[in-house]
Amino acid sequence: MSLTDEAAALLRRLTEMHGPLMFHQSGGCCDGSSPMCYPDGEFKTGSADVHLGELVVDGVDKPIGFWMSANQYEYWKHTQLTVDVVKGRGSGFSVEAPEGVRFLIRSRLFTDHESAQLGLL
Repeated sequence: MSLTDEAAALLRRLTEMHGPLMFHQSGGCCDGSSPMCYPDGEFKTGSADVHLGELVVDGVDKPIGFWMSANQYEYWKHTQLTVDVVKGRGSGFSVEAPEGVRFLIRSRLFTDHESAQLGLL
């Protein structure tokens, strides 16, 4: 996983406002398919979720965990995911909503070499 400079800057501001953060992407309809950012621990994850990793953001003390529903992960496990931010407000409960922006995921397929390294082939 990676993130854009714009997403990193927003995550620094949001961490100052809300404390440590986490992401979850459910894969549901509408905004459920967008990554939702919550204060760390506010969204309860479970066995139906996959922990994809930790986003390290310069200037943020604690890495930001990223989880995805297992069903959504099955569709995206062959892709490099990048957290980005765009103008416009989603309708979810994500902490960036009052800022007039929303997080989104950009993706690209892993190369054959990357897939082999990850054990996906």
